[in-house]
Amino acid sequence: MKPFSRRHFLHLGAAAAAAPFLNLRAQEGGGKKLGIAFLGLGDYATKHLAPAVKATSNARVAGVVTGSPDKVPAWQKEYGIPDGNVYNYENFDSIKDNKDIDVVYVVTPTGLHAEYAIRAAEAGKHVICEKPMAPTVEDCDRMIAAAKKAGVTLQIGYRLHWDPYHLQLMDALKTKKYGDWKSIEVGNGYKVNSFTGHNAWRIKKDMGVAGALYDVGVYAVQGALYTAQVNPISVTAKKSTERPDIFKEVPETYEWTLEFPGGRKSDGFSSYGRGGNYVRAELEKGKIEISPAYGYGGQKGFTPDGAMAHPVVNQQALQIEGQIATILAKQPSRVPGEMGRRDIGVIRGIVEAADTGAAVKLGDLGF
Repeated sequence: MKPFSRRHFLHLGAAAAAAPFLNLRAQEGGGKKLGIAFLGLGDYATKHLAPAVKATSNARVAGVVTGSPDKVPAWQKEYGIPDGNVYNYENFDSIKDNKDIDVVYVVTPTGLHAEYAIRAAEAGKHVICEKPMAPTVEDCDRMIAAAKKAGVTLQIGYRLHWDPYHLQLMDALKTKKYGDWKSIEVGNGYKVNSFTGHNAWRIKKDMGVAGALYDVGVYAVQGALYTAQVNPISVTAKKSTERPDIFKEVPETYEWTLEFPGGRKSDGFSSYGRGGNYVRAELEKGKIEISPAYGYGGQKGFTPDGAMAHPVVNQQALQIEGQIATILAKQPSRVPGEMGRRDIGVIRGIVEAADTGAAVKLGDLGF
């Protein structure tokens, strides 16, 4: 049993204290812009992350790593990427000699995260890895070790740690503004009728993932943990599939109950078969909730004082600028690899509990 890291909340508090959460942009690093190479050019990198870099003051798109050469011309035209900053997965290791690229952002399917995060670190590049961090805790350990050995940073793409609604929730629970929490409910799911093309990996067991639990469930797990502000000690869970013609290798739905010190509990679910998008907690002085909670915008929330009211923000831009500022200032990240490892530890516990039907003790989750 370990309370949330003090260093995490020191970084969180600086942003969260700036009511009404408008001043979320990280400080610039003396005008320097670090070059980011995106590894994996799927929809999220193409439509959200790379465009968000343009809205930052301390980063620029400097390169790409892809197995799809047909995608390269559009990226080169949009971001002015020279031929020498274009890599494929075979020649990727030679990126170590490219001084124009400081950071590699890994945006591949989850099963490939560990390999390329480790190779990027070994090439001397800072690493941002999309969530979920990796299939197993052992993968996470290898990634963390590689970054430490190379003397580079490893951060996870947890954009909601820069979202004003979630920052307000975190700060309220951290300061116990409305008292301590009594129970927590989280959920993230939607109905998907087919997984084809670039989405097919999401339900393939050979990618080392457990379907919706990894893809959207990681948000719900995160929501429970940063609401609780203490790590869970055990978990019970169950899995179900109503459409076996689609979900042949992974369950359609996971449901779980996390138990925390003192006997308090958090119920959660993730699903590709039913909807839900929320984090809510019963507090000593009322209720706090964000619903919908986990999207790129459109959040709505309330506290015992009434409705939350925040402007729409570019979550990815705030995330990337904050992560680059961490690198420039040589400060601890608010979303380090150790946090990603902790979350995979909980997810693996959910999988084991659902597989065995027994409660699983989570032990020291390391963050």
